[in-house]
Amino acid sequence: MYRTPRLFLFAAPLAAVPGRAVAAGMPQLNFHDPLLIGQVVWGAVIFGGFYLGLSRFALPRVERVLTNRRTRIQSDLDVARKAKAEADRASAELLSARHEAAEQARAHVERIQSEARASADAHAAETAKRLEAEIANAETRITQSREQALSSLSEIATSTTQDLVARLIGTQDEQTVASAVKRVSA
Repeated sequence: MYRTPRLFLFAAPLAAVPGRAVAAGMPQLNFHDPLLIGQVVWGAVIFGGFYLGLSRFALPRVERVLTNRRTRIQSDLDVARKAKAEADRASAELLSARHEAAEQARAHVERIQSEARASADAHAAETAKRLEAEIANAETRITQSREQALSSLSEIATSTTQDLVARLIGTQDEQTVASAVKRVSA
């Protein structure tokens, strides 16, 4: 069985509308009326006049406005692209300068640190040299003091022994005490 498309089901009643409209009293759909042909002709003339008026006067103005707008937008976009490229270039230069400055600062800090180390090493060497001289001088003085103390030891021992003997015994025999101290210290 062949099924009729649904479109035809709806189109059939619509095709019957002009006949029913004329029958119901719609004169604009009565194609046998001579006034309808005049209305159609005048409608075409008015439509043609509007078309010519719009195509010659109004639409060119609209086209100029759209062209100007398109041109302005394009030029603004070009300016924006150039500004962005310039900003990107400036940003790259800034990053490069910043990196370069950081490298220079790092080199400067390393140079200052090496100079400080060299200065500290020189100061430490100078201080060590001065301390060695002072130590040598002190050792010399200690040696001299020791030798002096050792040389005067026999005198001190003799004098102390004589005082002790004099207190204990009550007599002083300097010769005997001196010879005894010499025997003991030898």
